[in-house]
Amino acid sequence: MYPTAFDYVAPTSVEETLAILADGGEDVKVLAGGQSLIPLMKLRLATPAVLIDVDRLDDLDFVRDGGDHIAVGARTRLGAVQQSTLLQSQVPILAHAAGQVGDPQVRHRGTIGGSLAHADPASDLPAVM
Repeated sequence: MYPTAFDYVAPTSVEETLAILADGGEDVKVLAGGQSLIPLMKLRLATPAVLIDVDRLDDLDFVRDGGDHIAVGARTRLGAVQQSTLLQSQVPILAHAAGQVGDPQVRHRGTIGGSLAHADPASDLPAVM
């Protein structure tokens, strides 16, 4: 099956992304890795009017020690979460769980933000978080 028609935008900044989200209402979906969203769109279980591709927003790709917390950017790939020495030492269950998601190809493209936003109750990362 094919997804329904949608407008595609690829903003170049977080600010631009937030403006598009604010203007788009409930018919806007954010795409980074697409490992959860694309299959839903193909089955027409998700039918966004606008698809915002944030794959180029490097500002959202990080794992940082925030002193009293560890910060992980929404566009951080699952493979990077798995391999992060900071997460392996401070939040090992998160690094381990990320390594259990799919296969290496999925972990190379899939993002922690997408996994959490999809919120599949059978998924590993929402349960860990």
